[in-house]
Amino acid sequence: MKKGKDITTFEEYLDKTYGKVGTKERADFDIKAKSFAIGEIIREERKQAKMTQEELAKQAGITQPAVSQILKRECRPQQRTIQRFAAALGVAPEELWLR
Repeated sequence: MKKGKDITTFEEYLDKTYGKVGTKERADFDIKAKSFAIGEIIREERKQAKMTQEELAKQAGITQPAVSQILKRECRPQQRTIQRFAAALGVAPEELWLR
């Protein structure tokens, strides 16, 4: 591990790696990071509820392939879809994006 002046904050690392806040590159990174986090949280909640992807899809009123894509972070769920997941899992929508 480097010492002294080479140590940076996480924000400085993100700025250097993905661009400053407000740039397209940083916005793209932020979207991917949020999609990753939401997918992981939904996966955890689904497993805690002992539901299959098919059961979650049916209760949320979407297709199983759509659930799979969201959990694999291949697409970013819309707010309405997050609300449907929350209802199906019996949690508040905020639980899926504010952890």
